[in-house]
Amino acid sequence: MPANLPADSVGLVTPRTLRFSEPLALDCGRTLESYDLVYETYGELNAARSNALLICHALSGDHHAAGYHTPQDKKPGWWDSCIGPGKPFDTRRFFVVSLNNLGGCKGSTGPVSVNPATGKPYGPDFPIITVRDWVRSQKRLGDALGITQWAAVIGGSLGGMQSLQWAMDYPDGLRHALVIAAASKLSAQNIAFNEVARQAIMSDPEFHAGHYYEHNVTPRRGLMLARMLGHITYLSDDAMRAKFGRELREGKLGFGFDVEFQVESYLRYQGQSFVERFDANTYLLMTKALDYFDPAADFDHDLAAALKNAQAGFLVLAFTSDWRFPPVRSREIVRALLDNDHDVSYAEIASHEGHDAFLIPNPRYQALLRAYMERVAAEAGV
Repeated sequence: MPANLPADSVGLVTPRTLRFSEPLALDCGRTLESYDLVYETYGELNAARSNALLICHALSGDHHAAGYHTPQDKKPGWWDSCIGPGKPFDTRRFFVVSLNNLGGCKGSTGPVSVNPATGKPYGPDFPIITVRDWVRSQKRLGDALGITQWAAVIGGSLGGMQSLQWAMDYPDGLRHALVIAAASKLSAQNIAFNEVARQAIMSDPEFHAGHYYEHNVTPRRGLMLARMLGHITYLSDDAMRAKFGRELREGKLGFGFDVEFQVESYLRYQGQSFVERFDANTYLLMTKALDYFDPAADFDHDLAAALKNAQAGFLVLAFTSDWRFPPVRSREIVRALLDNDHDVSYAEIASHEGHDAFLIPNPRYQALLRAYMERVAAEAGV
């Protein structure tokens, strides 16, 4: 490992790509005849193939969950605080797999990929993807890697929804499910936030009905506004007050509509930087996957019935300041699991960071993860 990288880092990592030629039937009624999945791995798969962890990403996440691609990288992967030697998902004991989901924009087949039927990027013609579709493709990835049962499937937010879906669709395919800062379905308010974000993108003059690649433009303003709106919902009022208050950027009012408050500057920066690394059509797809997630709908809206056949042990975690996916949503999942006498551990973690808290190091949060992962490790024999 290069000397300038932290000792508890997984170090330099290289993404890999797997091509799948077996058609994948999707919930929307369409079929992907073939597709690529990009993924990274950290640690080593043991001889018994019992120590594999699957990391599922949230809306704007990707396969790069830990480590660095080059020694010059300013930041590590998005969950580097939890993945690495000595960290909760300890790569000295576990083989960790993190992928970019279908519909993504970081290498897995998605809107920016070439549609073999047209020779042009899919753009808006890429099919709508659901959480269940992602889990099907993840199952195939595990099979290709020789993993018939994950020691745990782990995710926060939209990633937690995938973990929950895994436990329902492939009861024998995982021993534990970690569902962090998630919900069994979105509230009407959450769907409303997502719709405003989509409208911001689709009403941008440069959107061109999703075919902006062919015009060599990007709906920058719309995607920037969507990210600004989303970022507000990821933070708590306490976090924003502590970080920015009502501080003025220049120390005085300008009596105009340029940036005056520090929070305005911050949101614009977040929006602008997001435009440089994310695709607008992918953002539309990811928010729709969030909206559509409702596994209880197939069971007369009875979540306990939906979870009846699950066999995994569950760790469900919520954060007190998360108003996008508040603890009451996690407790609904816990209640449905307990109604089935399933094995579940639950904790609410005091935090001021809002929904983003699942990404931020917190002593109690990490202690809970470590404690639960000791149990996962013991069952995996590592």
